[in-house]
Amino acid sequence: MRCRRLFLSLALALSLFSAAATQAAESPKPLIVGMELAYPPFEMTDTSGKPSGVSVDLATDLARSLGRPVVIQNTAFDGLIPALKTGKVDLVISSMTATAERAKSIDFSDPYLSTGLCLLLKKGSSAKSITDLDKAGVKVAVKKGTTGHLYASSHLKKAEVLVLDKESAAVLEVSQGKVDAFIYDQMSTYQNWQRNRGTTRAVLEPFQKESWAVGIRKGNDDLKSKVNMFIKEYRAKGGFNQLGDRYLKEMKGEFKRLGFTFFL
Repeated sequence: MRCRRLFLSLALALSLFSAAATQAAESPKPLIVGMELAYPPFEMTDTSGKPSGVSVDLATDLARSLGRPVVIQNTAFDGLIPALKTGKVDLVISSMTATAERAKSIDFSDPYLSTGLCLLLKKGSSAKSITDLDKAGVKVAVKKGTTGHLYASSHLKKAEVLVLDKESAAVLEVSQGKVDAFIYDQMSTYQNWQRNRGTTRAVLEPFQKESWAVGIRKGNDDLKSKVNMFIKEYRAKGGFNQLGDRYLKEMKGEFKRLGFTFFL
C-alpha cells in the first residue's frame, strides 16, 4: 500500500511538473524595453505612476506585434546602453538619436523619427546660431549623455560647457539667466520656450539634423529584422500619425504654422 501511495504521489508530482513546464513553455517571454521616464510626452509616468507616453505606446504596440508582453524598465539615460549590452533590457526606446559613436557598441533599427539640435536662449541673448555661442565668457548648458552634450564637447572650443543630469535643471539655468543657452532637440526646445516665454527665446531651426531609432544589442539580427518590419508596417497603417495626434496635436499644428516638417 505504501509503495502504491508513493507511486501515486510521484506520478502526481511529475504530472504537475510537466503541466507547469508546458505552461512556462507556452507563456511568451516578456519584451523588456529600457527608457528614461523623464521626457514627456515621449517617456513619462501618468498620474498613477504608470509608464506613459509616445515611446511607451510604441513599445507596447511593438511587443504586441511580436506576441510578447511588454515590461518597461525605467533607467537613467546614460545607463541605457550599458543595460542593453549586458542583457538587462532587450531594446531601448527612449528618444535616442542613432549616432555613429553609439553604433560602435549597439545596433539601431531603421529611423522612426526625424528631429535636430536647437537652441533655447536666455531672453537677452543676441545669438542667432550655434556659431555665435562659441566665445569666451559664454556658458552653454547640456544634458549629460545626449547628442547636445556630444556636440558641445566636440565643437565648442571657447565657450564654457555646463553638463547637467536633468533637462529641467538646464532649462532653469537658462530661464534664470545663469547660462546663455541650452542645446537640446527641436521638440523639447519648443516646449521649454512655451513654458518660459517671459525669460527665454528659441532658435528652432536645427543646426544638426538627427534621427531617433530603436537600440538593439549587437548580434540580435532576428529581433532587429522584426523591429524594422514593425516600423515599416506601423508607418504604413498610420500608427505614427496616431501617436502624434494623441500626444502632440498642438505642437503638430504649431510646427506646420511655423513652416517646420513634423517629425514622426
